[in-house]
Amino acid sequence: MAILEVSDINKRFGGLKALDKVELSVEEGTVHAIIGPNGAGKSTLLNCFVGRLAPDSGTVTFKGKSLLGLQPHEINQAGVSRVFQTPEIFEDLSVLDNVMIPAFAKADGAFKFNAWHRISRRAEVRDEASDLLEEVGLADQSKMICSALSRGDKRRLELAMCLIQHPKLLLLDEPTAGMSRADTNNTIDLLKKIGERGITKVIIEHDMHVVFSLATTISVLAQGTVIAEGKPEDIKGDPRVQEAYLGGVHQ
Repeated sequence: MAILEVSDINKRFGGLKALDKVELSVEEGTVHAIIGPNGAGKSTLLNCFVGRLAPDSGTVTFKGKSLLGLQPHEINQAGVSRVFQTPEIFEDLSVLDNVMIPAFAKADGAFKFNAWHRISRRAEVRDEASDLLEEVGLADQSKMICSALSRGDKRRLELAMCLIQHPKLLLLDEPTAGMSRADTNNTIDLLKKIGERGITKVIIEHDMHVVFSLATTISVLAQGTVIAEGKPEDIKGDPRVQEAYLGGVHQ
């Protein structure tokens, strides 16, 4: 059963056609990777999912309901969370506070200053945040100010910030960008562990090691349109995919 359906999505920026009649169906409980050369339209498509961009035409439905026209926080409340290409965290706050705040923001509909005053009174949120930090390997850094974290640790923190919102769909935009191979492999293991929660994941990733380690289904974008889709073993040998990547870099 599809949890996310994308139909006939088109997006132009002036004379540039970024997305051209994109069709996508993400099955519930799967890991669906979106790959393609530089400039293929992958991040533009993801931004259409989360309300950062409005497509010129087409539909995006999550669990049968349209996401188009909703504010980003409304999409988040519906059960969709996103891990950004560059970690988006509260740099001046502690690791633990960073994980707690999204729980209040989701309950309130948007971040409100009064949520901050409730942090010390909400023991259940603090307990869940502590458990999540243990799960992602950051329990020892819970009191650390986030600006001091490594890039890999910031990525793990952002995952914890998403998980405390109990998403049904997790969107990950290059979750291993800028990481060492060791950090990348740790992130792969962490995402596999998260998979045990039954969360559907859509991953945009340039590292094919990550893609083929995690994906159950792969869609290939080229020049703003889906040119191939299938299981990882089918995509590897698809001549259309090989042609799309000739002379370019994997992204």
